Amino acid sequence: MSIKKRDSTTILNSLSGGVVPARGLQYILVGRTDEAKQVVKDLEDVKTGSSVVKFFIGSFGSGKSFLQALIHQIALKEKFVVTKADFTPERRLYGNDGKAVATYTELMKNLAISTAPQGGALNNILDTWIMKVQQQVVQMRGYQSIELENPAFVSDVELEISRIVTKMDELTGGYDFARILVLYYRGFIDSDQELQRKALRWLRGEYRTKTEAKADLGVRDTINDDNYYNYIKIFSQFVRQIGYAGLVINFDEAINLYKITHPQTRDKNYETILKMFNDTLQGNLEGLYFSFGGTLEFLEDERRGLFSYGALKRRLETNRFETDEFRDLSQPVIKLKPLKHEETFVLLQKLRDIHGIHYNYQTSVRDHEIQQFIQKEYSRPGAKENLTVGEVVRTFLGAINILQQNPHYDRTKIFEADPAPAASSHMNSRFTTLER
Repeated sequence: MSIKKRDSTTILNSLSGGVVPARGLQYILVGRTDEAKQVVKDLEDVKTGSSVVKFFIGSFGSGKSFLQALIHQIALKEKFVVTKADFTPERRLYGNDGKAVATYTELMKNLAISTAPQGGALNNILDTWIMKVQQQVVQMRGYQSIELENPAFVSDVELEISRIVTKMDELTGGYDFARILVLYYRGFIDSDQELQRKALRWLRGEYRTKTEAKADLGVRDTINDDNYYNYIKIFSQFVRQIGYAGLVINFDEAINLYKITHPQTRDKNYETILKMFNDTLQGNLEGLYFSFGGTLEFLEDERRGLFSYGALKRRLETNRFETDEFRDLSQPVIKLKPLKHEETFVLLQKLRDIHGIHYNYQTSVRDHEIQQFIQKEYSRPGAKENLTVGEVVRTFLGAINILQQNPHYDRTKIFEADPAPAASSHMNSRFTTLER
């Protein structure tokens, strides 16, 4: 295996801390090959002008966040703008107390591109675009170079910016959005960082009153709880206009929508999901990929989940011909199950090898010891119901850290199989396919 130090560092540190790595996922991709292929196919469709909504449903630890991180990584390579937001009690899809626009603001703060994969890329996107527009004006208008001191050149660039974003005028809010882009450019020309800062504040939905926005920027509206979804659509069209493949939005922790206690407020949030779903099905959106990560209760609970909203239930019910063996990954809902023990074995093999490469040593951990480790972990009381793959991984990395730093450590404390015969017999049967 050949792996960059930065990737191995991120993988080992993140998994040891119980979180999904932000990079290098291709080195630890196990048991999700079919889902990854479907993601690639969906993104190809989005590139051609379609839009997609996917719901990744599974229990805690089933790999929902991992799959969304994989979407993030694949989409960046395919030249998408990518962003994400976790739902919390303070961030929702509907609210009249700033909780909806807070989700929009989180999305704008987390914007990522291939050269800024960790987020915070809004100004990078705008600055790169402005440089391209200026170069285009030089070529089209016959200027010798970018002439920022020439009022005619600046005027031509502003006209070109307006021309590019004219298509968005037909979308609600498009006029103000275009005006803010021109103001950002003027700040760029005049080295007026304060004006640029105000324009970025507006684009991130951080103005709370129209009066303040009018005084600072001369625009008649702000991005708020009521209209933020319009501006998501506008921004998705904007990034396509300036050369990106589209916009990918990953929403996680959807259980927090399920937990909303007020029925009418919860229904309003689900109504927004329905609006997004309908926009994609009816062709009202181009170049936009939504994903939601949630539990089975969030989806199927007919009292509080998405299935409590009749129109969503009709759209999201699983293909009745699907089985564990024969799956339909093209449907909106993809149900995820935790990795099988054989798949966990392969994952721990990969992590053992990455650990050896990262710390430049010859690993002493053998395959049969990994099997014994898995048997021991899953033989603990309550493990079948409560133990997640993430916890197994974290424990395993802690174990090989000890062995690498302390060569004389009694390894039987780590790898000695559980003596309970019933559990051992059951677990051994799970590895029969690996031993043939």
